Amino acid sequence: MADETRSQPGQEGAGSQPGTATPSAGGEKPAAGEKPAAAEKPAAAGKKSAAAAEKPVAAEASGGAGGGKPVAAGPGAAQVKKQKKKPAAAAGPKDAGASRPAAAEKSAAAGKPAAAARKPAAARPRPKPKPKAPPEPPKGPEDQAPPDGAELPAMVTAVRDGVPGAVRQVSFWVGDWTVIVAADRLLDVMRFLKDDAATAFDYCSDVTAADWPPREKRFDVIYCLYSTRFRRRLRVKVRVGEEDPVESVTRLWPAADWLEREVFDQFGVNVVNHPDLRRILMPEQWQGHPQRKDYPLEGPGELLMENPQDWLRLRNLPDEAGVRADADADAEIE
Repeated sequence: MADETRSQPGQEGAGSQPGTATPSAGGEKPAAGEKPAAAEKPAAAGKKSAAAAEKPVAAEASGGAGGGKPVAAGPGAAQVKKQKKKPAAAAGPKDAGASRPAAAEKSAAAGKPAAAARKPAAARPRPKPKPKAPPEPPKGPEDQAPPDGAELPAMVTAVRDGVPGAVRQVSFWVGDWTVIVAADRLLDVMRFLKDDAATAFDYCSDVTAADWPPREKRFDVIYCLYSTRFRRRLRVKVRVGEEDPVESVTRLWPAADWLEREVFDQFGVNVVNHPDLRRILMPEQWQGHPQRKDYPLEGPGELLMENPQDWLRLRNLPDEAGVRADADADAEIE
């Protein structure tokens, strides 16, 4: 009997599976569909390990919030912790990136009504100011009187006493003395200033003019005299209109010849008794006088002739007449 109950070698490996429980001594086998008791114990142990893994995570969270130390956990808890942290770390940037535009859209949508409400109402356009009236043209500078208590120089008193009634006003400005005389007494005053021993103005350094159109006597003709003997200067001024004659001083100072021609050319002052009164800077056919304040900036065509071609034709008339005369003479010879 003992020999029969013993299992033969090789039967155990063929009839049993590794890891399964052997039948009990009574010969009872587990029913079909029932798990052996040994299989239930590992499942219970797995639940306990999962619960143990959750405790350290909760403890770590509470420790981070409250400042406590996290509770140490076994290797199983560490694996569960890593598995939980990885999905959160992977999903964090995506969720943050997706949430930022949504938050920005919400804030923009919420801010639009506020910004629209803050904008002030459109201001009404202000009416354009009325154009200012053009300023009045200057009427000419005021001739400054000598300062109070100033003593007149000997040259001024000499001409005022030597030619009675000729000096109308005496002016002093920036160290220069000026005597304003009547135009019809100009030549008498100039002769006295040159010949008298108290004045001895033997050099006429300049003759110029200034134009003040609103004034009736629009031109100021100024003579600058210098005495080489006394080394002093004096200015003589006369006021004349467009047609008023001004005596030439070339008989007293021949150097005034070209100076008076320039005054005539640029201002149109009517200088009389001049030996050679003609233009000196502009062509003889030039129309107008460029230094006058009413002279057009674009040339004489704007003022006297509408079409510049008309001015050119007028300018070329003498040349064309000469050519025709020569042609007629040649035809007669032939």
